[in-house]
Amino acid sequence: MTIPKRKKSTSRRDKRRANWKIEPVQTIDCPQCTERMLPHRVCPKCGYYKGREVVPVE
Repeated sequence: MTIPKRKKSTSRRDKRRANWKIEPVQTIDCPQCTERMLPHRVCPKCGYYKGREVVPVE
C-alpha cells in the first residue's frame, strides 16, 4: 500500500467528517389514532396500517 507524502491538515480532515451527523428519527401521525409512529410501519398503539387492522392489539 502506498504511503501519503504529506500529512493531511486537521481542517482538511474535519471538512470531510463534517457530514457525519446524526439526524432525528422521522415520525408521522397515525391516521387512525393520531399517535406518533414510524412511516411505512404498523402503528404500535392501534395495530393499523393503510386503513386496516393488521395486528390485533390487546
